[in-house]
Amino acid sequence: MSDFNDFNNPQVAKLPKHLRQFIVEQHYEKYTPVDQAVWRYIMRQNYSYLKHVAYYPYIKGLQRAGLSIEYIPHLQTMNDNLGKIGWGAVTVDGFIPPAAFMEYQAYRVLVIAADIRQINHIEYTPAPDIIHESAGHAPIIADVDYNNYLSYFGSIGAKAMFSSKDFELYEAIRHLSILKESIDVQEQEIAKAEQHLQQISENMGEPSEMALLGRLHWWTVEYGLIGTLENPKIYGAGLLSSIGESSSCMHPDVEKLWYNKDTINYAYDITKPQPQLFVTETFQNLIDVLEEFANTMAFRRGGSESIVKAIECKNPATAVYSSGLQVTGVFTDMGIDQNDGLTFIKTTGPSALALEGQQLEGHGKFYHKDGFSSPVGKLKGIDTPLEDMGIRQLMNCGIRPFSLAILEFESGIMVKGIVKFIHQKNEKTVMITFDDCTVKESNGNILFQPEWGTYDMAVGATIVSVFNGAADKEAYEEITHISDKQTKKISYDEKAQKLHSIYNTVRLIRENEVDFELLPDLFEKLKTEHRQDWLAALEILEILHHKQLFPDLKKEVRNYLELKSENETEHKKLINDGLHVIENPVSQLITEEDN
Repeated sequence: MSDFNDFNNPQVAKLPKHLRQFIVEQHYEKYTPVDQAVWRYIMRQNYSYLKHVAYYPYIKGLQRAGLSIEYIPHLQTMNDNLGKIGWGAVTVDGFIPPAAFMEYQAYRVLVIAADIRQINHIEYTPAPDIIHESAGHAPIIADVDYNNYLSYFGSIGAKAMFSSKDFELYEAIRHLSILKESIDVQEQEIAKAEQHLQQISENMGEPSEMALLGRLHWWTVEYGLIGTLENPKIYGAGLLSSIGESSSCMHPDVEKLWYNKDTINYAYDITKPQPQLFVTETFQNLIDVLEEFANTMAFRRGGSESIVKAIECKNPATAVYSSGLQVTGVFTDMGIDQNDGLTFIKTTGPSALALEGQQLEGHGKFYHKDGFSSPVGKLKGIDTPLEDMGIRQLMNCGIRPFSLAILEFESGIMVKGIVKFIHQKNEKTVMITFDDCTVKESNGNILFQPEWGTYDMAVGATIVSVFNGAADKEAYEEITHISDKQTKKISYDEKAQKLHSIYNTVRLIRENEVDFELLPDLFEKLKTEHRQDWLAALEILEILHHKQLFPDLKKEVRNYLELKSENETEHKKLINDGLHVIENPVSQLITEEDN
């Protein structure tokens, strides 16, 4: 990927290959004049409302992240600004898998969907878009306590175990969000996708670690409130970027509860407004709750319960022996004794061995292409774990190079073969390689036989950690499952292009303060050829109002909008909110905040 653009941002430059695969170009030139107007409308609305209820000074936050109210942000400008606070940003195509999303956060890189919502979804979109990601997440990044929480959450989320159902759910959500943002889709196709998503949602079984972490992320990063139950402030990006829900969420109907470890029991529905929200007193409390949950996760607990999670995942995971040896692969089997202790673990298909996140030379997925299996536990009648034995103790147990060794484990597993090599690291024995080797369980079940080749036996009394993905992701070339469903790119007909031209002209008139005499003609075109549009008329009224021009035209445009607001229920709130901001201009509010 020699053409990888890191925007001269140190955080983006550090991204590994398996994360770079999701990055797409922003293609700034593809944003239409309507897209730019949608951004400006939402940002003006947000600012007008959020100055009272957002946790932090909204405009200062926007400026520190390289955002403005007037224009969709350029990725380069964002990176120049975010770089100063130790963060970066990249654009991706819609939803990406949760584990990858988390890992970006751990690298302190914001993932921004390159697309922007259609004007008919201006209040809320289920699909990730540049408004949600940049105007929601970026402004609060400057808060040190918050951005520490975000990156710490990412590092824990990247290790979270999935269930195979989570992958199905991710695909179903991505598919539905793409359909909803497409222009020429039949209603029945959307209904079918909604039904499919509902079916999967209702049959998820026990929630996985990633599903539970997803809840904590949703109720904090996306929908979190901070302060007191009586007077909370918004810091969650989902609320900050939804002009509908940022105001409705403060209504008494939406219950406010304290954020604590019990929040994990509350599932959420991405397609509906939230029935309750959670308030934290401090960002430190978010870290404390996360820490409490992390202590229940497989990467900290290990043992048989964690291998069960790895088997259910059906995707590559890593198990760590108490010696430090890391085994990566798709786990398919394990042995358990009567006390639920592990006796052996087994992967199928390409597997790899690593230490401290570095793949062991000669032990990559091509060498272990058919899987890997090894006992777990102590030798029978010997207290010292095998990994802690020095050379003398190993020899006392009959383990010496080029000699026949017979090892009986407490579980009854027998390993019999010629010792070829003893691998040690940090004064620990991590692996013993045998030739002419047989491995049998006490019931006679064969786990390995000589004709299968050399036997590499992992050493370790216990499995101390199990986490999602590979130990050495670069070496394992973990090209994650990238969805084959791409977001749909819209092509515009002649009529739409004429409307874009009107929007563009209105913007130029407003910004350059020239050609005001074109406004009557532009409004006439809107009225006759683009009856469905309401936003361009608002922008014309804004100019007429602030420049005190053409009083008769101003009156006519205002009547036109008020009539639209009465007759078109779907536009009523949007038009009325737009009128409110014209009369209470954002420029004045910004000056007030700066004072």
